[in-house]
Amino acid sequence: MQTILGAGGAIGTELAKALTEYTDHIRLASRSPKKVNPSDELFAADLLDSNALHKAVRNAKVVYVTIGFAYNYKVWKNNWPPFIKNVIKSCKKEECKLVFFDNVYMYDPDFLNKMTETTPVNPPSKKGKIRAEIASMIMDEAKSGSLQAVIARSADFYGPSIKGSSILTEMVCKPLSQGKKANWLGEADCKHSYTYTPDAAKATALLGNNEKAYGSIWHLPTASNPPTGKEWIKKIAQELHTEPKFRSVPKFIVRMMGLFNSVMRESVEMMYQYEQDYIFSSRKIEKEFGIEPTPYETGIQEVIGADYKKESEY
Repeated sequence: MQTILGAGGAIGTELAKALTEYTDHIRLASRSPKKVNPSDELFAADLLDSNALHKAVRNAKVVYVTIGFAYNYKVWKNNWPPFIKNVIKSCKKEECKLVFFDNVYMYDPDFLNKMTETTPVNPPSKKGKIRAEIASMIMDEAKSGSLQAVIARSADFYGPSIKGSSILTEMVCKPLSQGKKANWLGEADCKHSYTYTPDAAKATALLGNNEKAYGSIWHLPTASNPPTGKEWIKKIAQELHTEPKFRSVPKFIVRMMGLFNSVMRESVEMMYQYEQDYIFSSRKIEKEFGIEPTPYETGIQEVIGADYKKESEY
């Protein structure tokens, strides 16, 4: 049995598909889980309830954390640390392995142009400090030998059928497909890596089912030489057969939008990621497991073909 905590999201759904290569027994745990594979076991629960969480973990050999809490600092502060504490406790009690799907919020902003697994941890944001805290909780247990755990870390992501979950699809693909201007946060001349969700899920499943992966942090497969904002917009517009029109959205505009939109308000402290090159290296996992990330051009074609091609034709 392998359990996904927070099934149903952009990563959880793809992960459920990828895990069929390793097991026929997959438990999907969330408030309202839906089957991805015919044989999936559904476990409906509030995973913030420690008793319900433990039942979701029970009898699992590997537990994957792909849950996403509301994009709000207070929610993160109140939910993430106790949730991870309970996950660790349950995994240790059930003697199962833990795979945590992570982001790059904890990295030092001075090193965003060359992010690797050894990039210094020095988060400049409140949400980044929380991510650093929970990652440390997991790796401290792994280093002590009390828990077999791995952190699978992703850059910002994009992929087919994840509308609402990716800033790239929401701010670029969607408006361009509707004949509107794309929006690009920060500097459109800066490079920005995006991890392709099917690649991320397949690699996360591989890590969870490979003994030599445990006890380490792994960057998930992400194509090298990322496009700049302008290049992303141009590539996507070409695939949609439309003009690459766009507007840059600087920090002060995001701050103003935050007066009326909670997501924009919470995004202000993260703007540093869009004001400089954001380059994510996955050479470690590529070399160790012989993985080749999906090229950006291919990923864009698949995203547009799955979600926006028909929409742009009307």
